[in-house]
Amino acid sequence: MRIAVTGSIATDHLMTFPGRITDQLLADRLAHVSLSFLVDSLEVRDGGVAANIAYGLAALGHHPLLVGAVGADFAPYGRRLADLGVDISAVHVSPTRHTARFLCTTDQDGNQIASFYPGAMSEAAAIDLADVAREHGGIDLVHVGADEPAAMLRHTRACRALGLPFVADPSQQLARLDGEQIRELVAGAHHLFTNEYEQGLLLAKSGWTRTDVLRQVGTWVTTLGEKGSRIERAGEPVLDVPAVAGATVADPTGVGDAFRAGYLASSAKGKNAVACAQAGAAVAALALASVGTQTYTASPTLLRDLLTTAYEAVTRPVTGLPSEGARP
Repeated sequence: MRIAVTGSIATDHLMTFPGRITDQLLADRLAHVSLSFLVDSLEVRDGGVAANIAYGLAALGHHPLLVGAVGADFAPYGRRLADLGVDISAVHVSPTRHTARFLCTTDQDGNQIASFYPGAMSEAAAIDLADVAREHGGIDLVHVGADEPAAMLRHTRACRALGLPFVADPSQQLARLDGEQIRELVAGAHHLFTNEYEQGLLLAKSGWTRTDVLRQVGTWVTTLGEKGSRIERAGEPVLDVPAVAGATVADPTGVGDAFRAGYLASSAKGKNAVACAQAGAAVAALALASVGTQTYTASPTLLRDLLTTAYEAVTRPVTGLPSEGARP
């Protein structure tokens, strides 16, 4: 299966604060916040949601097509991804802007304060997904991740026009999107990915109920951090899939992207949703144990071994759920 991964491509500046961010927030001063954190460390890493997911897919033996916009400074980053098996030929290179920057401070409880500068990502709406599909001999699945909002909408419209199944994953951009845009991005999606906070935000801004959303999508997957993930489908019982127990915690940044890579890699093999979520949790555990979003090591063999250790029932068929390919 050829998976196109659209979304941000960025450089991450990851810092760690030895205290608690919440201790610095004063209830009677929230209207005028002025905070500065003296951090213990700084890691500069390659990142961006699309590139992170593509990295994970490539590590698991896939050859994903990365679709996004970058600056001329992307060249070393791009070569590294290409060497790992990511197809970067559909990446748009801006002649004037730098590659996007993500700056994030994480405290000892895993709370984060982050800022994102889009830079060249602002040009992502210039990418024509129909041209990309034609030039690359077709696409089987499109992941529409956090990106310039106009690009997310254009890619989603292209998927509908071309009849391509797509994954709606607006994540961080939910804060910027209005209700109409959210509804357009979600309607008809093969899968919808959110975390628990994003789920609530999506419902509040779209004006839809959970039932409304499930009428619009094939499968809704919500990640729940250390509690694992939840799988929902219209007319079927809610399924909770636990996270990998005892996972080492080094850096939570990019763990959700790793989950998506594991999930999509298993989905491409026709696995049912529970098996896909277990694979996502296993890859997420590998990412959680590493600092940076593209520093963990994964492989099909390592994933299989970790699944066998983490989930006793992984080798037994899960009843009551069709394969992913059986749903719209």
